[in-house]
Amino acid sequence: MENLPVLYIGNKNYSSWSLRAWLGLRATGVEFEEKLVSLYTDEWFAKAPVISPTGKVPAYFDGTKTIWEALGILEYIADTRPDTLLWPLDMDVRAIARSVALEMHGGFVALRTNMPMNLRKDYSGRGRQPGVEKDIERIGDIFNMCRSRYGQSGDFLFGHFTIADAMFAPVITRFKTYGVTLDPVGEAYKNAVLALPAMREWYRDALNENWVIEGAELPDQG
Repeated sequence: MENLPVLYIGNKNYSSWSLRAWLGLRATGVEFEEKLVSLYTDEWFAKAPVISPTGKVPAYFDGTKTIWEALGILEYIADTRPDTLLWPLDMDVRAIARSVALEMHGGFVALRTNMPMNLRKDYSGRGRQPGVEKDIERIGDIFNMCRSRYGQSGDFLFGHFTIADAMFAPVITRFKTYGVTLDPVGEAYKNAVLALPAMREWYRDALNENWVIEGAELPDQG
């Protein structure tokens, strides 16, 4: 049996960047071996510098090279596996999809700081610090723009599942954890992401993890 590529990830309850890469691969049918290293444990500090040159997850080893950063991993899969359709085929639409994915990659600091990812908890009403409502409003605008202009052929931002959806998936989990209600278009999109079989699998695994921080949150994982 041929060896599969390896995707190194952190704890599913907390590691939002791991979710992005994992979901992009799983939702589009890419086969890989999953190796989880619990964040900030002795094992983590020993293995993380070996797994990736940044000492962070996710990292993807294809047998000859390591690709790191969730967006870098998904771009690599999009290039090497065009059958996954991880970007829209139309060049102009693809440019918009990349723009919103990169806006998520580098933006929404207030929301990410004050609403850290935690799938086990119900923090409804918490995290509404200065700047968070503005981030939520902008994300809602992105959802509406993409769904109305480019997503009418399916349930996701650009119709079928793309890297843009993978990038926003951890925000969807935050909206669930912190009780953020969107307009009908945003709510329908949120529910579509949460209903993905791969997303359900991630949640199931996160809820069954043994490693949990009690009484504290991890530093923002993105």
